[in-house]
Amino acid sequence: MPFDAMSFDPRTSFGPDVAATYDDTLRGDEAAAVARLAELAGDGPALELAIGTGRIALPLAATGLRVDGVELSQAMIDQLRARPGGEALAVTRGDMAVVEMPDRYRLVYVVFNSLMNLVTQDEQVECVANAARHLTEDGVFVVENVVPDPVYGLRQDRGGVDQYVEAEHIGPDGITIEVGRFDRVTQRVDKCHVRLGGGGVRLDPLALRYIWPSELDLMARLAGLRLLARWGGWAGEPFDSRSLRHVSVYGRESRAR
Repeated sequence: MPFDAMSFDPRTSFGPDVAATYDDTLRGDEAAAVARLAELAGDGPALELAIGTGRIALPLAATGLRVDGVELSQAMIDQLRARPGGEALAVTRGDMAVVEMPDRYRLVYVVFNSLMNLVTQDEQVECVANAARHLTEDGVFVVENVVPDPVYGLRQDRGGVDQYVEAEHIGPDGITIEVGRFDRVTQRVDKCHVRLGGGGVRLDPLALRYIWPSELDLMARLAGLRLLARWGGWAGEPFDSRSLRHVSVYGRESRAR
């Protein structure tokens, strides 16, 4: 059977329910991420694309760096504003692929796979180009993203539909599973977090387009940027064949020489 994408608008996936619980479980690498970004930003300023609830931007701003943000979801912005220091950040509501900010930045960054929230290659290319336009001459663009194949498995289903089911949580309070399908042609993933418990059933759908590291490098080249560094994590872990994610740093061609 042909691939049948879920019928929802990915721009509305981060509504009030998702925003309210988005930071309930931290990843544990926030301090390392903030330290690395602060180092790369120098005196700043910095711009976070898909700033969300401020998981990274707020502690980064607490170091004394000016941090601006772009975010499409009003619910996520509302959560950021409700957190200590949230009112002090300049956040523009808009599409990170096309939004035009008046300033230029020493650091532009997008973390936690958020570049994949743009579900076509054209949108992702446009976003990388937009990030490059907002850099100072010595600025850097930083992307944190998963490496697709070990995360999604990318296993071939004999019925013609590539899909996966993963158990995220199993406990006395209920279970959470992730169910997804992916299209190898468009690299789009349509998935849903399904929570089953005493409160009933909750569905959190999401659409993504996965990006290979080499593909991201080509997007950067189209934008006049070159890869300066790539790590397997925020602490500078080596990036190798076993890495599940990458932190990639891009700068203008003059910096790569």
